[in-house]
Amino acid sequence: MQAEHEAQFQEFVRARWSGLVRTAYLLTGDVHHAEDLTQTALAKAYRSWRRIARSDNPEAYVRRMLVSCNSDRFRKRRVAEALTAAPPERAGRDEAVGRVEERGSLLDGLARLPARQRAVVVLRYWEDLSEAEVAEVLGCSPGTVKSQASKGLAKLRTHPGLVREDHAVTERGGGK
Repeated sequence: MQAEHEAQFQEFVRARWSGLVRTAYLLTGDVHHAEDLTQTALAKAYRSWRRIARSDNPEAYVRRMLVSCNSDRFRKRRVAEALTAAPPERAGRDEAVGRVEERGSLLDGLARLPARQRAVVVLRYWEDLSEAEVAEVLGCSPGTVKSQASKGLAKLRTHPGLVREDHAVTERGGGK
């Protein structure tokens, strides 16, 4: 790899490492798996960096690789997921996670979703990607993204740690 491309890749990794690891953590539920998954995706990206750097959105391309590498974990060998309800301790505070009071319940709820629904919910609502961007990352149609997001959110709304009394009344039609 030429020095210029290598410098671009290193800058990309420095700028996006924590975001990619956070996404990987939400997909895997384990900080060690998340770091390994991110490193695997970045190693693949490094080999193709010239092509990726020329794309309109290198970050979306690498995020797609991250989701694909996570799916590959299950294709190669059966991996038992052991997602936890509580995230690992962090040295710094992640503002996106810090805003969610019930993050332990949210992570537990995410852990109970099927992998495809979890990927859609994480990319759509945590990473704030559009339906079209999520569809591109996952290699599916926007309609699939909509249906998986709807099903995933419906399951999260019924998770015991996420149901709040004021929302339960509203959903039954007797509230606000």
